[in-house]
Amino acid sequence: MPKDVKKVVLAYSGGLDTSVAIPWLKEKHNADVIAVTLDLGQGRELNQIRERAMATGAIRCHVLDVREEFARDYVLPAIKANALYGGGYPLFTALGRPLIAKLAVEYAQKAGCDTIAHGCTGKGNDQVRIDVSVRAIDPAIAVIAPAREWGMTRPEEIEYARVRNV
Repeated sequence: MPKDVKKVVLAYSGGLDTSVAIPWLKEKHNADVIAVTLDLGQGRELNQIRERAMATGAIRCHVLDVREEFARDYVLPAIKANALYGGGYPLFTALGRPLIAKLAVEYAQKAGCDTIAHGCTGKGNDQVRIDVSVRAIDPAIAVIAPAREWGMTRPEEIEYARVRNV
């Protein structure tokens, strides 16, 4: 992991982990943060997410409507293959991670960033999906998982956010 990151692309969901990640990346890595948010069809108000990222300290926030690409290139092939988690429910959340990684790499390359960050914790496979996808697309780009690194409990994270007006 780079010691002196200057610019980092953050796969930004707008939730607590990624909102806290913006000031954390600035403090810990002396980084300017470019947030990238994808509309995969989750139906949330994405303008509020952009405003939150900017208010939290991001230098830019790109909100990308990728619903059509996600449905066509990820969801439809999974439906055709009957891809179900444990035979029970569709893998749509998991399928979004490679697309998030792909677009984070594209925006990192455009902005001259050598690092991508994401808000996945150590609890599930999402972190692996993003880490491995980024490295497969561009092995030269480093990956930081702030929530995995900082080791804060949820109450500590909330306090960190409160102190920084997040």
